[in-house]
Amino acid sequence: MSRLFANWYDFFMNPLEKKKFKRIRNELISKAEGNVLEIGAGTGINFRFYKGIEKVTAIEPSPHMIERSLSKMQQAATPIEIVQASAEELPFADNTFDTVVATLVFCTIPNPEKALLELKRVCKPEGSILLFEHVKMKNRLLGSLQEWLTPAWKKVCDGCCLNRNTMELFQAHEVLINRIETYYSDLFISVEAFNKK
Repeated sequence: MSRLFANWYDFFMNPLEKKKFKRIRNELISKAEGNVLEIGAGTGINFRFYKGIEKVTAIEPSPHMIERSLSKMQQAATPIEIVQASAEELPFADNTFDTVVATLVFCTIPNPEKALLELKRVCKPEGSILLFEHVKMKNRLLGSLQEWLTPAWKKVCDGCCLNRNTMELFQAHEVLINRIETYYSDLFISVEAFNKK
């Protein structure tokens, strides 16, 4: 991920973040418990929402994003450790984490299936999986538009894919979905799930 993208990410996301996304993130992350893994922590936008838990281990492959997240880590109410690593190769033992959090990250992971298998491996049996993602829309016209836009969008937004069927991927790998909420005509989803092993 480029330094330029990391430097401008918060600026461009701010209009969404200070309104609806802030509420969505806060409600979702309030469900996190125990020892937490956050996948693709980016600029640390979630760090302020973690409260009353043991520790957060935040992985992020981009050194530029990590650099942008350090001030948020220092201001967080919960101990946070940042580890430079990719979601496809998590440097943790099996069944380490009580909760895994992923927000607006599965759209960008180069191999989302491998990342999901790693997520399931390091999450304890019946551990919580909390997601906030944008996905391919069910509306045929809008879904087709996402398909058409994705090649150019990936170049502009450092690999972000507008057309990921993230929920289908999770359901195919026996993640037990407890609750789903949709936003903006099902472009965004918030998911509470459990790790079935």
